[in-house]
Amino acid sequence: MAQMDIQSKRAYSPVEKKDGIRVLVDRVWPRGMTKERLKADLWLKDAAPSTALRKWFNHDRSRWENFKIRYFGELDTKPELVNQLRELAIKGKVTLLFSARDNQCNQAVALKEYLMSVAK
Repeated sequence: MAQMDIQSKRAYSPVEKKDGIRVLVDRVWPRGMTKERLKADLWLKDAAPSTALRKWFNHDRSRWENFKIRYFGELDTKPELVNQLRELAIKGKVTLLFSARDNQCNQAVALKEYLMSVAK
């Protein structure tokens, strides 16, 4: 089984050398951020939850487990995208960037959990 090094980090947090490849996994660009400040290596809009799912979740922690089930279902239909992220994480550190204020319940945390669960 291949080792993957994935972390999640708020898009507004300072850029660090140890971030490795920085991948923005929001459907919408972080408010007030410039490309220069964000320094994302990739912006994978399609890795983000659908707009309908994002609006339904609305960062309501009571919906977190249900959100993850629905989001993982969406990710199951995107094997190319999942493989792209897995390959990056096998080669080196990947930091999944998100703009939500909640550091524990957001799509980057869920995406990391999903990627680790599908590791071959």
